[in-house]
Amino acid sequence: MTIDRRSLLTAGAALTLLPAAARARPQPLRIAMPMAVPRWALLQRRLLAANAAACEAFFAKYVGPGDALQVFERWGANDGPDDAAEATNDWVTLHALGAPDRLLTLAQRFWEGHLRQYTAARTVEVPIARAGMYHREFPVQMDWQHNSEGLTSFNVMGLSAPRDARLIERTRRYADFYTGRDPAVANYDPRARVIRSVLNGSRGPMLRRATPLDWAGDPFDTSAFHMEHGEGNYAQTLSHYDEYGDVVGDNPLNLQATTLGLNAYALGAGERFRGWALDYLDAWMDRARANGDIVPSKVGLDGRIAPDWWGGVYGWGFSPKVPQTGVRENRNRVPRSITAFFNGLLLTGDREYLHLWRRQSARINAASTRVKGEMSAPTMYGADGWYGWKPGPYRTGGFEIWYATQDPADLAAAGSHPWIEFLHGRNAGYPEQALAADLARVAERVATRQADRTTRMERLADWPIDINPASANALIQTMTGGLHIARPSWSPTSPPQGGVPLHCRLRYFDAERRRAGVPEDVAALVHALGDRSTEVTLVNTGRVARTVVVQGGSYAEHRIDAVTVDGMARDVGGRNFTVRLEPGCGARLTLAMTRYANRPTLAFPWDR
Repeated sequence: MTIDRRSLLTAGAALTLLPAAARARPQPLRIAMPMAVPRWALLQRRLLAANAAACEAFFAKYVGPGDALQVFERWGANDGPDDAAEATNDWVTLHALGAPDRLLTLAQRFWEGHLRQYTAARTVEVPIARAGMYHREFPVQMDWQHNSEGLTSFNVMGLSAPRDARLIERTRRYADFYTGRDPAVANYDPRARVIRSVLNGSRGPMLRRATPLDWAGDPFDTSAFHMEHGEGNYAQTLSHYDEYGDVVGDNPLNLQATTLGLNAYALGAGERFRGWALDYLDAWMDRARANGDIVPSKVGLDGRIAPDWWGGVYGWGFSPKVPQTGVRENRNRVPRSITAFFNGLLLTGDREYLHLWRRQSARINAASTRVKGEMSAPTMYGADGWYGWKPGPYRTGGFEIWYATQDPADLAAAGSHPWIEFLHGRNAGYPEQALAADLARVAERVATRQADRTTRMERLADWPIDINPASANALIQTMTGGLHIARPSWSPTSPPQGGVPLHCRLRYFDAERRRAGVPEDVAALVHALGDRSTEVTLVNTGRVARTVVVQGGSYAEHRIDAVTVDGMARDVGGRNFTVRLEPGCGARLTLAMTRYANRPTLAFPWDR
């Protein structure tokens, strides 16, 4: 049966359009039960503060005049503008959780500074970037593994600043590079429903065979720099891309562009952005079904699956030779596109977008065979069939599938994880352990920064990434019941991602300061997740009463039906409810919820 996904969630959409004066405003739920401050709560507050202080010091060292990153600017997939843009990854997310406003200000300053920096930076030999590596504040032409990484901070800015007119205008402009509405850019063919090349951007798609120079950037002396990918000289940097020529046509990594459509819609830019994102996603859903529930990696300019459906750069059969060793390395990046299908789920509430990935995993596992006496699953596919065998079942993306479906069978297929064990009551110490580990990670990054004696002309753009102290994984898990689908990967079975929205069960707002994140002194711990329920403890560790708004999901996509505290139930029937926490008080709340019931919005609760 075909479902018109555009017709779903209409009730949720209507709810967001009601004028504020037309809705009754219930009194806050008052929590006045004294609670001994749990250690996890103190660790959360310490981690928020430690992150803020460490990021401030990082900014002082690595961001200079004009808020430009203090590195040697280059074009290229190894160390280009996308790596520079990643220098402040997770800073906005930390602010959205409750870190100080200063962190958001620094992240916004850096974004503006790096836009100016890479608009001014130019290549000599690479044709596309001779007039600037950015054009109209966006990469001129790159693949969406790297484009999405470079948008990691930008794509979550709406969590903290949804009324920022500059953010809204940019999101619309960036999205329209891919909707087909911008007459100056021909990335998207709306008839064939394809983005026309693996390499695309603000100057359009590359419709010829790519050269190693296009990917590697201008020649330079590598001896002065740490080479993250291990190349010993520029010749090896160039040779890294010898087999990266097959770029004409569509690739599932391009689906990451739909996050721009999601955010444009959620920021109030209009229904057409939602329509485009779903139209493009649904084209890929159709292609995967036609390909036996395997997302193909190569689609022609006519929108049809290529005969070598496994082909193309970063495809199922992409195993280029490493120049330093001569050994082929498997670089199938199709699994990264699972995050784009979450955009379809957010926009419609239809779990079929993730059920497809469940069926794909089943198909891959069905191909398992014994390798050296051990059952192994493939990770690659080529002209001769499946290859890239790894011991055990194929689990890539398994936790993401389960998070969307909340189906016990999907959890069994995903395997085990300490956080998931905690959510099921089998690892009580996990929150404290995870928070303490992230505190140690912040301290380690601080020590690395303090020991770093490099100068600007000794750093490539990827150098500061592993010094950035921002550590949000444990906070996202414990506070929001959310997945941190970003680098560093939150799970060994999940590929590292970039540019992914925050996917969480709960979000918080400071009702008095009218900002995103928990108020000062407040901590939150999500204990359990179910398909229709969430359990969370809220506690006020301070001496002043605090008022916190609890929302269902990053985009208010989940409806909170009711809240129960100490056996007393209260109807909610909306996207959020308000809690007043008296000093030194806290309680465990059980929320009845309907997930993905509302159309996504980034508007703050008091602006809806």
